[in-house]
Amino acid sequence: MSEMDSKQVVELLYWRDLQRTGVVFGAGLFLLLSLSMCSIISVLSYVALALLSVTVSFRIYKGILQAVQKSEDGHPFKMYLDKDTALPAEMVHKYSDSTLVHINTVIKELRRLFLVEDLVDSLKFAVLMWILTYVGALFNGLTLIILGFIGAFSCPVIYEKHQAQIDHYYGLVNKQFKDVVGKIQAKIPGAKPKTE
Repeated sequence: MSEMDSKQVVELLYWRDLQRTGVVFGAGLFLLLSLSMCSIISVLSYVALALLSVTVSFRIYKGILQAVQKSEDGHPFKMYLDKDTALPAEMVHKYSDSTLVHINTVIKELRRLFLVEDLVDSLKFAVLMWILTYVGALFNGLTLIILGFIGAFSCPVIYEKHQAQIDHYYGLVNKQFKDVVGKIQAKIPGAKPKTE
């Protein structure tokens, strides 16, 4: 992701432009809630039909307006029809290479965890998977995506307003967690504490 793209995402998540963020948040949440009630095929079909009905109505309206006023304005979407919509090959290669790097990193990490390169890390991963079985029993994947989407638009603003308190409590929890992990590592034979 380029620096400009990441800056735009940060501005969007921190609600710098209320109207733009509101539209993105509302449309995204509406789409996710629609997907939770209907199949993806139905949702995509309804969205396409809604968009098509708006563009066809606008085209007919402009055609009638041109006939009544006897003007030669032309097609109302001519500007968009003349634009090149093909994806640049360089951009596709850039993002596919970046995605491949991430996939390879995940594969290496999973191999390390499943083949128990580090016993403590593999046990932490097992505990995480065990916790996720309970999360999966309570929520389905789409519900977690909806909660994550809402969190992405609310957590940065909450953190920005209450940063000092959150950092203080995070430091306390992190210290306690490191103490517990250190005690567990000391009791497991062959487990060496990681040096930072």
